[in-house]
Amino acid sequence: MSILIIASFLRLYNLAPADNSGGFLPPGLYPDEAMNGNNAQEALDTGNFKVFYPENFGREGLFINIQALFINKFGHQPWALRLPSAIFGILTVLGLYFFTKELFGGKNEILALLAAFLLATSFWHINFSRIGFRAITAPFFLTWALYFLIKSINADRRHILYALAGGLLYGLGFYSYIAYRATPILILFAGYFILEKSSGKNQKQIVKNFIMFLIAAFLIALPIGFYFLRHPADFLGRTAGISIFNSQAPLKDLTFNILKTAGMFNVAGDFNWRHNIAGRPLLFWPAGIFFLTGAYFSLKKIFKGKQWLSPESIVWIWFLIAFLPVVISDEGLPHALRSILMVPPVFILSAIGGLKIYEFLKLKLNLTLLLSVCYLLFSLLIFEAYCNYFITWGQNPNVKNAFAYNDYVIAQHLNSLSKEIPKYVVIKDAQGKIERDTPISLQTILFLTDTFDNKKRKEKNFFYLNKKEFESEKILKNGIVLALP
Repeated sequence: MSILIIASFLRLYNLAPADNSGGFLPPGLYPDEAMNGNNAQEALDTGNFKVFYPENFGREGLFINIQALFINKFGHQPWALRLPSAIFGILTVLGLYFFTKELFGGKNEILALLAAFLLATSFWHINFSRIGFRAITAPFFLTWALYFLIKSINADRRHILYALAGGLLYGLGFYSYIAYRATPILILFAGYFILEKSSGKNQKQIVKNFIMFLIAAFLIALPIGFYFLRHPADFLGRTAGISIFNSQAPLKDLTFNILKTAGMFNVAGDFNWRHNIAGRPLLFWPAGIFFLTGAYFSLKKIFKGKQWLSPESIVWIWFLIAFLPVVISDEGLPHALRSILMVPPVFILSAIGGLKIYEFLKLKLNLTLLLSVCYLLFSLLIFEAYCNYFITWGQNPNVKNAFAYNDYVIAQHLNSLSKEIPKYVVIKDAQGKIERDTPISLQTILFLTDTFDNKKRKEKNFFYLNKKEFESEKILKNGIVLALP
C-alpha cells in the first residue's frame, strides 16, 4: 500500500494548477497532446469514436477515447488529458507487483515489492505517467495480460475467467502503441514456457486456458485489425519513414543504435527535455547498478545454468522484443518514449540485482546496519525522484519550451476575452486555407480554446488565418490580432 501511495503522489501531485497561476507540471501543453484532445472532443461532438485516428502520423484510438471521457467531465484543461496517463501509470506499478510475484512464485514477494518500488520512483515512468501520450498504456496492458495468463495456469479455481481477463487486456493493448505489435512473440513464448513447466498438472486444462486467452485477445483486437486491412499504409505509419533500412548504411546505424539504446540506462539517456533531464541516464545510479547486477545474474542462470525456460527468460524475451522496435528506428536515439515497453522488464531485472546485492551485504554486515542502509537507500530513491522531477526538471526553462508553454499563455489570454470581440490568430508560416488541416503547432491553442471545430470558431468569434488571408481581410477596429510564428 505504501508503494502505491508513493507512486500516486509522484504521478498526481501538481498535475493540475491549484489556482489560475499556471503553476503545474508539465507546464503548458505539447501539440501532440492537444491533437489527442481535439480528436477526443470531435468524437464527443459527433459520437464517432474511432479505433484509429489518422492525423499526426496516426494514433491508436483507445487512449484518445478515454481522454474524451475526462474532457467531457473536466473540460479543456491540460490535466484532463494527462490524468488518464497518471491512472495507467499507477496501475502499472500495481500490475508489476502482481505479475512479478506470480511469475517467480508466491515466495518471491520481496522481489515483487522491490520491482514495484523501483518503478514507482523511476523518473522515466513518472514523467510519461504525467503526459497525455498513449504510449503509457502499452506496459500497463502487457503487464496485466501476462499476470492473468500466468494466474490462469496457477489458479485452482476461476482459471477460465483469469484467461479471458488476460486475453481481453492483451487484445486492448493493440489499441495502445505501435511497439506493442511485436508482443505476440512474447505471448507464444510464455505459452510454451507455461506448457513445459506444467508437468504433473492438467495440461489439457492449461492448453484450454491458453486457447481461451488467444480467442479473447483476437476478438478484442479484431476491429483494429480490420481497420489496418482497409488502410494498410496506417499500419506502419511514421515508423516506415524513420526506419534504419532507409539509411545508406543500415548495419552501421543499427550497431550505433544498439549501443545508444543499451547505454541509455547508465551512460547517457534521452536528450529531449520533454522525455528526460537532457542526457541523464534513465536509471538513477543505485537502480542502474541493480539493473546491471540483475542482468548479469539472470543471464548467468539462463546460459550457464541452461535454464532456458525460466522466469528470467520470460523477462529477457520481453526486454529484447521491446528493444527491437527502438533500435531499428533512426531518429532521436536514445529515445525514452519509444522505449516505454521496456519499463517492466528493466525494473524486474533491477529488482533481481537489488536482492543479489542485499544477499551479498547480508554476509558482510550485521542486520541492524544492513536494514539502516536499506532504509537510507529507499529514502534516497524517493527523495531523488521528487527532486529530479519537480525541481531539477520541472523548474528548468527548457521544459516550458518543450511543452509549448507560450501557446498555453496565449490560449489563456484568448479565453479571457469577450465572445463579442473578434479574435484573429495569424499563422505566418501556414500555407493554404486554414480550416481543418491546421498545422500541428496550432493544436495547443485550438484545444485550450475549444475552437478545433469551425462551428465553435464562429460562435466564439475566432478566425485562424495565414498571412495572405489576413492581409486580405477587413479587420474590425475592436478586433484582437495575434501573430504566431
